[in-house]
Amino acid sequence: MKIHQTIGAGLAVLMLAGCASSPNKIAAQYVSPMAYQSYDCDQIALEQNRIERRTGELYQSLKKEANADKWQMGVGLILFWPTLFLLEGGDGPEATEYARLRGEYNAISEVSISKKCQLQFKEDLGDVIKEENQEDAISN
Repeated sequence: MKIHQTIGAGLAVLMLAGCASSPNKIAAQYVSPMAYQSYDCDQIALEQNRIERRTGELYQSLKKEANADKWQMGVGLILFWPTLFLLEGGDGPEATEYARLRGEYNAISEVSISKKCQLQFKEDLGDVIKEENQEDAISN
């Protein structure tokens, strides 16, 4: 009986490790501010807009994937365990790009401050995404 419980617990841990991470839990990758040192304030503003737009797209995609994995996990554990094999297996290249973009956002924020640009950066890029989602909900 203990062997079955041990095997079951082991399988559950392996399946949970295969789930995609929520974008809120993906840490920013370090990017050196030196890469943006030659940018002027206008270039920094353009880069800020590009990063915010792409990060918002990735956030939606990653959130959708994480929610789908949670749903599959719930169905698999409750109703039909073979569905657990349909889980894609963790974070993919989108999560890596998301982490890198968050690091770039932090780097251009530092450069913007050092150059005394009058740009508004959020303390956390996740705040930008939350605001966009609230605006979308209001407009719909």
